[in-house]
Amino acid sequence: MTSENSSLILEGLDQLCAAALDAADRLKQQAIKSVAAITEGENGRVSAKLVEQNQYATHGLAWLVTYVETLKETLHWSRSLRAEGKLGELEQLMLQAGFAEYLAQMKGGIPMTLGEIIRPLDLNIPAEAIAEFETAEVQKLVREGYGPDVKMRLATLIAEGMDTGHFGDPCLDETYSMIRDQFRRFADEEVMPYAHEWHLKDELIPRPVVDKMSELGVFGLTVPEQYDGLGLGKMSMCVVSEELSRGYIGVGSLGTRSEIAAELILTGGTQAQKDKWLPLIATGQILPTAVFTEPNTGSDLASLRTRAVKDGDVYKITGNKTWITHAARADVMTLLARSNPDEPGYKGLSMFLAEKQHMTEDEDFPTEGMTGGEIEVLGYRGMKEYELGFDNFEVKAENLLGEEEGNGFKQLMQTFESARIQTAARALGVAQNAMELGIRYALDRVQFARPIIEFPRVSGKLAFMAVEIMMARQLTYASARAKDEGRRCDLEAGMAKLLGARVAWSAADNALQIHGGNGFALEYPISRVLCDARILNIFEGAGEIQAQVIARRLLDGAN
Repeated sequence: MTSENSSLILEGLDQLCAAALDAADRLKQQAIKSVAAITEGENGRVSAKLVEQNQYATHGLAWLVTYVETLKETLHWSRSLRAEGKLGELEQLMLQAGFAEYLAQMKGGIPMTLGEIIRPLDLNIPAEAIAEFETAEVQKLVREGYGPDVKMRLATLIAEGMDTGHFGDPCLDETYSMIRDQFRRFADEEVMPYAHEWHLKDELIPRPVVDKMSELGVFGLTVPEQYDGLGLGKMSMCVVSEELSRGYIGVGSLGTRSEIAAELILTGGTQAQKDKWLPLIATGQILPTAVFTEPNTGSDLASLRTRAVKDGDVYKITGNKTWITHAARADVMTLLARSNPDEPGYKGLSMFLAEKQHMTEDEDFPTEGMTGGEIEVLGYRGMKEYELGFDNFEVKAENLLGEEEGNGFKQLMQTFESARIQTAARALGVAQNAMELGIRYALDRVQFARPIIEFPRVSGKLAFMAVEIMMARQLTYASARAKDEGRRCDLEAGMAKLLGARVAWSAADNALQIHGGNGFALEYPISRVLCDARILNIFEGAGEIQAQVIARRLLDGAN
């Protein structure tokens, strides 16, 4: 795998990147200090009001720190490959290009979204600190690390990898590599040939596909073996989610429902609840869905109004929920409701394992006390989205998670790390699919007597897709490893999700641009991938909310 050194690779690249990372880390520390100064309240603690008033600074801080962490994990990745004798020309150019571009953006402006560019002065960083950031190593990487020749060479190398699926070594061990290959084949054979038709017809993913996923262990991937799961970790979840989402985001997201439900039960359920529900979920005998969001609340879960009233040995649920994925075909709902109306905010919320009937041929929601209607959406269609209404819908009292009221929000918070890691992995799969579609089209499409991949702005788009996907992948892997090692990783998981969502949208948008007018035609799969990519910056915490959460963690630690 190791190739001879390219003349495009900067001399002493590892040392250059290490020195530049030190400079970036100093800028990060100054940014935290500077933003902390403008958000400090009268009591010396972070003021929520000032954080909100200074959203561009606080959210920009989240992005800047995310960039620094991404560079750190990218350098760690290259060093791990080098230690294994696997650091080839492609990987070295990725390291060089990634550092060059991200360092340049840290100085010149980081795009939070299109049209929202954050610069050091927006973070109240002093001019002298900005000047100190521009060390000789940073300047050399920015000046020489990602020129036109590097872009073209990167595009050539990833195009050569189309037939083998090699777009840079992700640095997985033998076990994870085997898992990746298995699910890549499944996606290639059972998902990709049919995904676009499912999308265009707005159909649920066929049940035989779901059954095959169950046979492969998707729904019990991280469930302990004692509950009929595979007992694997979050790294396995990342690898599987990425490959399934590369085939189709709906297929990749099927596992999310089971992942959330299983983790809720594992961390918050009684032993009897674990014994009953986990084997059913792990083996795919039942399909769960998450029922949290309500109209007009969005991420403000403290404002939930759906009521749960105890009546003998049942709770009666009344209220409305929205944006519920895969609701009709699900057999059980992890349902968040207010069990104590006298407790304000989060304290009055409880989580329920609410059983419901499977959809029938005649009716989506045949369960008494429950109604539902489909929400038509641009993409992410394979499981469908629904609005739900509950009117004295009955849930057994024994299905109160943990059999103790008032713990619902706390129980849900325990799943956020895993959910955001998994969402980051799904984003990687969508981005990878977009890039592969873009490469194939650029190789096949001939204009002015040559394949369009030979034009610099086409090859440049493809080159940076490959670079940024690999960088986001390493950030995601780092958060998964932290989770598997039992370390708190809400910050890392949030950063992975934040960056991954932007990378997926950028890759899909640029791949569609490479297709030109054909990309706007429904018959081309890239049109679907663009729609699917757009949701990633909204669900599991919108990008703005995610940046806010990251910033608060950083600022709370600074005071």
